[in-house]
Amino acid sequence: MNITLAEGIKLKSILSKQLRELETEAQRVAFITVEKGAPRPIISRTLKDVEAEMEQVRLDQRKLDYLIYVANSTNTVEFEDKQLSLVEAIELAIQLRAKSSYYKQFSLASKEEIQYGFAESTTIYRVALFDPEEYRLKAQQAEKAAHQLSNRINMKNYTIVLDFDGANYF
Repeated sequence: MNITLAEGIKLKSILSKQLRELETEAQRVAFITVEKGAPRPIISRTLKDVEAEMEQVRLDQRKLDYLIYVANSTNTVEFEDKQLSLVEAIELAIQLRAKSSYYKQFSLASKEEIQYGFAESTTIYRVALFDPEEYRLKAQQAEKAAHQLSNRINMKNYTIVLDFDGANYF
């Protein structure tokens, strides 16, 4: 059975969650509380059983990570007339969002404002050496580009098939 790259990305978080749950279960089945001389209760799964399942999940995590890294390195999306590997496109989308946030901070500034508390008899102004409206537009443009690129990445993630059997987890 194969899965898409999009399913693989979701499965990574499922595997991490399952591993945390197995670690909790290991703590629970590793110890029992009994009265001295009383028979030990029967436990459905032993620590050894849980640890074996943990090792299988870890193995599947490593295999899935490898397949995702290869897919992200060898597949591309087109953006602004360039072919970008998925790993580069993902980083660019992150950078575009950060750029948009940066621009938004400057877009909120006043072109000129009085600064209180600096001088008693003189009026002091803080003057922007840029146009806040220009930065608002740049923020919108960067955010729009990030959305477009993210959509292309997501669409591509549903077309790439990974040789991984996720039947144990879905």
